[in-house]
Amino acid sequence: KPRETELMIVITMYNENEFLLAKTLKGVFKNIRHLYNMKNSSTWGKNTWQKVVICIVSDGRQKINPRSKALLAALGVYQEGFAKNKINDDDVVSHIYEYTTLVGISKIYDDHITLTTDNQIPIQMIFCLKEQNKKKINSHKWALKAFAPILNPNVIILIDVGTEPENKSLYKLWKSFKDNSRVAGSCGEIKASLGKGWSLLLNPLVAAQNFEYKTSNILDKPMESVFGFVTVLPGAFSAYRYEALLGDPLEKYLKGEDLKKNNDDGIFNANMYLAEDRILCFELIAKRNENWILKYINTAGAYTDVPESLDDFISQRRRWLNGSFFAAVYSVCNFHKIWLTNHSIGRKLFLQIQFFYQLLNLLVSWFSLGSYFLVFRILSCYLAEPSINFPPGNVLSVFFLWLYMASITTTFVLSFGNKPKGTKIFYLVIVIFFAVLMCYMIFAAVFLSIKSIEEIIKQNKTSFSWILLVKETQFRNLLIAISSTYALYLIGFILFLQPIHMFTSFVQYLLLSPAYVNVLNIYAFCNIHDISWGTKGQDKINDLGIARKGLSGNDELEIVIPTTKYQIDQGYSKMVKELMTVPVKNDNDGDNIDSEEKNKLYFAFFRSMTVLFWMFSNFVLVAVVTETGGLSQFSSKSDSNSDGGILPARRTFIFLSVILYVVAFMALFRLIGSVVYIFQRILNKLQLFFI
Repeated sequence: KPRETELMIVITMYNENEFLLAKTLKGVFKNIRHLYNMKNSSTWGKNTWQKVVICIVSDGRQKINPRSKALLAALGVYQEGFAKNKINDDDVVSHIYEYTTLVGISKIYDDHITLTTDNQIPIQMIFCLKEQNKKKINSHKWALKAFAPILNPNVIILIDVGTEPENKSLYKLWKSFKDNSRVAGSCGEIKASLGKGWSLLLNPLVAAQNFEYKTSNILDKPMESVFGFVTVLPGAFSAYRYEALLGDPLEKYLKGEDLKKNNDDGIFNANMYLAEDRILCFELIAKRNENWILKYINTAGAYTDVPESLDDFISQRRRWLNGSFFAAVYSVCNFHKIWLTNHSIGRKLFLQIQFFYQLLNLLVSWFSLGSYFLVFRILSCYLAEPSINFPPGNVLSVFFLWLYMASITTTFVLSFGNKPKGTKIFYLVIVIFFAVLMCYMIFAAVFLSIKSIEEIIKQNKTSFSWILLVKETQFRNLLIAISSTYALYLIGFILFLQPIHMFTSFVQYLLLSPAYVNVLNIYAFCNIHDISWGTKGQDKINDLGIARKGLSGNDELEIVIPTTKYQIDQGYSKMVKELMTVPVKNDNDGDNIDSEEKNKLYFAFFRSMTVLFWMFSNFVLVAVVTETGGLSQFSSKSDSNSDGGILPARRTFIFLSVILYVVAFMALFRLIGSVVYIFQRILNKLQLFFI
């Protein structure tokens, strides 16, 4: 009787080192051990090893890290000397190894890895070593189109090398499918690796990303899970029901395998498929005549490394921002597909609300460049008002304005045709300036608030009173809009019992937020013509020999392989020796663009038109507000309709309030969703308890 596969764990790798691979495998092995120890489970227990298959797909034989290959050999799943380049005149496309290992990973040190065979459970493993480098989607294609139809798993979990799942997290992902037959996909919380004793928090860039990850996992994903549509299940750590993937969702997902060949609609589709996991999520909930939903499981966690250098961070976000923007446009424009599904009327209406929120998010993102400049200009101009008696205000207003414009111009110039790795110092200086600018804006907001209170008290000829401040419309709106945004962040962190991250990472995120708005957005839009994943072409040939077929007059394959025990042991010893040798660091990892892009001129033209339209639409916003709101002169004058001499003129104040209220509304929307998510999980636990 064939074995039934309940869980297929797909691990994709490229050229990651053995420590990252070991970290991922160790976490996966621990999770399988937990399933093995579940003696009272109807699904898991002693036969767990027969129901779980780990499938490792490596993207390119020439690109795999030799020490990672040595680690796989030490586990027994790879054996040197068996692979060949060709069978007669046909090229080999991949080398597939299968083994049930009894070797585990004991400890991971800074310079070596220790393996163990003590008290190990059997673990079924498949290792697919692709001959050519064809990117991660092609690796998923091998797993989902080649191995999954044979194994026929119930649930497939996708993990990237370098992501370490926490203990029990794979079980919690699997359980989300067991508890609800309508769940097509789920994901857990991806956490930033902070090093020993959270030492990496000393790096402001890591701290900012830590806060960003936490905010997404506390406000965004719980809210989306309530609607049943998590817009992105990260490919680094997510799970899918194999049955739900079959058909249109999988076919649409795999269109991203070749961004040049499969995208006849041009650069829009090419960029959209840089976030192919977002396309897959939309296609699952919009699958015709089905009612699949997507869920977020906050208790299933996994750690991953985040960029520690600015150039790597900018390069990573280029693909993320472009892919997510165009994928969001795709889902918003195709919202009508929801009405062809079997979702209930209530679910369909709720999904329309979520699509409206996505549309609002897109508009805020599109106009963020101009909006941020206007907030800066409003604060700096009113700080320069003679009536507030701040002499440096005039000088600082001009000083920061010119540096602001110089930084924006420099970022645009650098983004056209330059890689961040080659212009590190320029980006570093610009990011530092924007951090200083943020400090100036925070000071301006606080200073103006204090002066406004003094002015209100003076005009009303009375002592300080909170009631008086509440009655003052402009100050009240400004105070509510600003404080509510950050207060909602804090409430969300407290509800999820993780307030510590608000205190360890919020300041860094706040100071780097101008760079998120300006530097990252500019670099991303200026490089929408670049549809590469940062992977490199083949740069060397390592011949493995040729296997001959039919030489003896039959169809048998004749191949020279190690046959004697000495040869096999020698090959194994060679791999183990490779693993135990202290690694030599190589800093030659570049970020090259594929030089063989088709339609290069068209892509560059579309890039230019998009950037121009983006620039001019933001410029129009700035021009309208500044020319009609009293900011066209260096020193703004409060118009006759203003409520006070210190608060902004009414029209500029209205714009400032609108921006702040939109941001506050979006934060409140997410917080409400998070609260509902918490109540849902509590009710589910109570229901299971009473059952």
